[in-house]
Amino acid sequence: MANHPSAWKRIRQSEKRTFRNKFYRTRMKSFIKQVREAVKEKDAKQAVVHLQAATKVISKTASKGVIHKRTAARKISRLTRQVNTLRVS
Repeated sequence: MANHPSAWKRIRQSEKRTFRNKFYRTRMKSFIKQVREAVKEKDAKQAVVHLQAATKVISKTASKGVIHKRTAARKISRLTRQVNTLRVS
């Protein structure tokens, strides 16, 4: 266990960050899930609407440092490809 005041502070900070990061990560996953469900139901209009919202949330999550910027780009790219398969076919 921590005995130094700075170590106690570090514990408090990491708990706060963990809680905040969990919030952003869970929120991002929920938005991604909405896009995937719309794609699964083959509802192109809903998929596009959900994709726009998910893109915004994923980018914001990356800008907060919760996920890496390339991870965000990869997630957005994959979701966009899935939605585009609905629009073309």
